[in-house]
Amino acid sequence: MKKLALIIIIFTSCSSEKDHQIYDFTTIFETSNGIQTATYADTIEFYNNLANTYSEIEIKAIGATDSGKPLHIVSLNADANFNFSEVRKDKRIVLINNGIHPGESDGIDATMMLFRDIVQGKIAMPKSTVLVTIPIYNVGGSLNRNSTTRTNQNGPDSYGFRGNARNFDLNRDFIKSDTKNARTFVEIFHLIQPDVFIDNHVSNGADYQYTLTHLFTQHNKLGGALGNFLHTKMMPQLEEKLTEKDWDITPYVNVFNTKPEQGFSQFMDSPRYSTGYTTLWNTLGMMVETHMLKPYKQRVEGTYELMKSMIEITETEGEQISKLRKNALAEFQKKKTYSLQWAIDTTKTSILRFKGFEGKKIESNLTGAKRLKYDRTKPFTKDVIYKNYMTSTLDIEIPEAYIIPQGWWNVIELLKLNNVEMTSFQNDTTLTVNSYKIKNYETRKQAYEGHYSHYNIELESTKKQLIFLKGDYLISTNQNAFRYLLETLEPQALDSFFNWNFFDTILQQKEGFSPYVWEDKAKELLIRNPKLQVDFNLKKTYDQDFANNWYAQLDWLHKQSSHYEKSHLQYPVYRINKN
Repeated sequence: MKKLALIIIIFTSCSSEKDHQIYDFTTIFETSNGIQTATYADTIEFYNNLANTYSEIEIKAIGATDSGKPLHIVSLNADANFNFSEVRKDKRIVLINNGIHPGESDGIDATMMLFRDIVQGKIAMPKSTVLVTIPIYNVGGSLNRNSTTRTNQNGPDSYGFRGNARNFDLNRDFIKSDTKNARTFVEIFHLIQPDVFIDNHVSNGADYQYTLTHLFTQHNKLGGALGNFLHTKMMPQLEEKLTEKDWDITPYVNVFNTKPEQGFSQFMDSPRYSTGYTTLWNTLGMMVETHMLKPYKQRVEGTYELMKSMIEITETEGEQISKLRKNALAEFQKKKTYSLQWAIDTTKTSILRFKGFEGKKIESNLTGAKRLKYDRTKPFTKDVIYKNYMTSTLDIEIPEAYIIPQGWWNVIELLKLNNVEMTSFQNDTTLTVNSYKIKNYETRKQAYEGHYSHYNIELESTKKQLIFLKGDYLISTNQNAFRYLLETLEPQALDSFFNWNFFDTILQQKEGFSPYVWEDKAKELLIRNPKLQVDFNLKKTYDQDFANNWYAQLDWLHKQSSHYEKSHLQYPVYRINKN
């Protein structure tokens, strides 16, 4: 009996020692006096130790990345409940993304300290807000450390690279999801369904006095009462809170090689970007853009204070945020049209009291051309025109549903990954649908993120009766994925699947003709169709290029005949319009 008691005491003693192991939670950033950033291994070890010590913290490896190493999420909840379907019932969720560009490492270090300081009581524990962070999103880029590629940036000593393990810029990949990172992000996003999203970055561009700039998602595009709340309440509150803490902040200075005092416009975050993607799900999104030339220590401290302020706003405005997000989808679905393309609204502007440095164009000793030079001994505060209103330039009617044939499995996979609700036909089914023919388009001449994307799409829309096969998919727009569907399946949307080359096989003819055979058949076609003969003659009369090109004439006639394949330029996603 004594031996058994001794064994229990020894076991309990060992177990207790493990559970109460003392960890040093001083970060690499702090021990280096603000000149170094944590590595991927440092960061994951830090959060593992934090989770081992504090029940309010959980770390989880949640999915794959292109690097072969996993993507993690770290959650902080005062109630130590990490079941998000339960958490969402009475709390708001803030998702913080770090290291999408690992050379922009400010958020990596700031978030480590933020989570530590909350669980250690240095900062008030959020009562109605749960925090989730992706410690380092671009794992492959983080592992590719160097000290030279951030040409414009003042520290840290070494850092990761912008491209991921396959050299993708992950902040251009949210819609097309070419990378494992992006696909895992989608899983994370739909698992936690954040109310507020923060993506931490470092800016490029002009020189000015601010350490912090904010890039909220464009309020007109977010739309409705939710967009108005972002523009008139959340953003001003953040600016006010930071000013009270002696952290001046201004909207992201969206210029390149020009002086900010000449005025600038708000950045338009289309769905390829993180905040553009989260907007499609009515999440209040923002990027933090610290100023590249400010000392690293200062930038990290500013990012820390900004995130603190956003948590405070979410705490106080939480019920309003939940209500607005709940109503946002219904607001959109009540409309008859949806905006696919945007431009600056020249009738509305704002005025910023901007704190900059005098800049002028001087002759370059290097190139002999005029170059921009800032003088930091001459700071100024001036009124600057800020163009932060957008207007729609292309509206389309909202369909009741889309139909996509099962053969387009690459698109269907992404729809399913994004929790799109769809129903497969149980039998072959005949339906009257609206059909798009690609009338005209242009294609980029230079590769961009692994694609040669299309733009300036012109469509020809017709109504037709088609047979859809058992297994094809019917997708109602009456669902949470409403905006995602329109932004990806409408060809004219900036980041549509068509523009990202998902449907390029329809752009190439698969069947053709031999001129020596078709010429005789074309003559017979014109004899049988006098109206076509008239049209052919008129085209030759008024189009000299056509008249001088025998092959173009034969091709034109072929396209007017029953021999021309129906699939060429036929967009394979069909619309069922509302009555």
